[in-house]
Amino acid sequence: MARENMTSRRKFDHIILTLTENVEKSDMTTGLEDIEFVHNALPEVDFEETDVSIRFFGKRLSAPIVIASMTGGHPEAARINALLARVAEELNIAMGVGSQRAALEDPSLVYTYRVARDNAPNAFLIANIGAAEIIERPVEVAERVVEMIEADALAIHLNPLQEALQYEGKARFRGVLRAITRICENLDVPVIAKEVGFGIAREQAKLLKDAGVKGIDVGGAGGTNWARLETIRVRLLGDLERANIGKVFWKWGIPTAISTIEVAMEASDLTIIATGGVRTGLDAAKLLSLGADAVGIAYPLLKHAYEGNHDEVVRYLRRIMTEIRIVMFVTGSKKIEDLRRKNLIITGKTAEWLRLRGYDPGIFARRES
Repeated sequence: MARENMTSRRKFDHIILTLTENVEKSDMTTGLEDIEFVHNALPEVDFEETDVSIRFFGKRLSAPIVIASMTGGHPEAARINALLARVAEELNIAMGVGSQRAALEDPSLVYTYRVARDNAPNAFLIANIGAAEIIERPVEVAERVVEMIEADALAIHLNPLQEALQYEGKARFRGVLRAITRICENLDVPVIAKEVGFGIAREQAKLLKDAGVKGIDVGGAGGTNWARLETIRVRLLGDLERANIGKVFWKWGIPTAISTIEVAMEASDLTIIATGGVRTGLDAAKLLSLGADAVGIAYPLLKHAYEGNHDEVVRYLRRIMTEIRIVMFVTGSKKIEDLRRKNLIITGKTAEWLRLRGYDPGIFARRES
């Protein structure tokens, strides 16, 4: 099978396996179960006063939500991207497309990504390319994927473990940081560094900040488990040895809550997106309180988008917005940024991790003192 066809086929495999296999939350948690707000019985705010709108790289969005990067590079992906883009346009929220490597390899697949801009002329769209693809011609590749969808920002996804486990993976990361630096120096739109489900630690957050990125998507553990998904896929492709290796890494990664804290502590001046296992507005509000500027959501939207159910995607996202507003109301928060000043109680594994990393989890409980 030609390489181009393999890439396109892999995109379709990822969609189907995500929808049909147990690839979510079975081996890791987000850490959000260790975090609780302190209820405010006297919020001195009316519910109708709560405002979930934000500034996102200079653009006003109606909610702190990004339809996270999911797919592209296959005819089925084009249908999904078109629907999600229409939702992003309707709700005035941001959206990312999946890795655009397939379109770089086969220009006939450009339309599977371009449909996002065609269906969302005003939405904030995020282009997407993998770290392994930018090493040799970083600026050229970055400019091509941004131009492809007239993107407002570029996400460079960091997925070393996924590449190591993937059947056709490109486990080449030497020179990635230098390539990111060159892109940041030359690209006309902001650059976002993002993980795909294993989290970003404070050390890498500092390196990325120094390289010039304007945003970090933590892509933490606790949502779709790409180690499990790639293990299932290589087993179905007949590589049983690689499948057995993949199982070893099903519990690898930094939980989303922890990664959000670490990145926020080191790079609070960047735009921080918390993606990885966000399933409710309460999840989202906790991450926003921990330091995220927005949250990314993917898996819960995919099934409805694959089935072509536009209304269900909208209904789900509107529910998330309402739940965020309820949290704001019962913590006395009028605006999203107010959540960062509200008391949080952090216990369990998350608190233990933070202490071992030199952070005092108690500072979150004393923010309104």
